[in-house]
Amino acid sequence: MLYGLVLRAHPKTFNERATRRVQWQPPEGVNIVAEYWFPTDDPSVVSIVEADDPNALVPISMAWDDLFDIEVFPVTPAEEGLELLRQMMPAQER
Repeated sequence: MLYGLVLRAHPKTFNERATRRVQWQPPEGVNIVAEYWFPTDDPSVVSIVEADDPNALVPISMAWDDLFDIEVFPVTPAEEGLELLRQMMPAQER
C-alpha cells in the first residue's frame, strides 16, 4: 500500500535535518517511491512510501519527530483514482 508523508520542519533545525538525512535509511519493509524537498518549513518534505504493513512506518515517526511534525495518509495513484471515479459514475456521465 502507498502512503504519503507530509513533514513540517521545526524551526532552526536545517543543519541537523540535513546531517541526519544523509545517513538515514528507511526501516525494513518500507520502500521510498518518491521524496520531494521544499525550500520551506511547511511543508519541508513530502514522501511517497510503500509498505505492506502500516506499522512499518512507526520507526519513521520515531526517528524524525524531534525535527518534524509528521502526518501520514494512505494515498492512491491518480490513474487508479480516476478509474475508480469512472466506475462510480453513472454511464451517461462517462
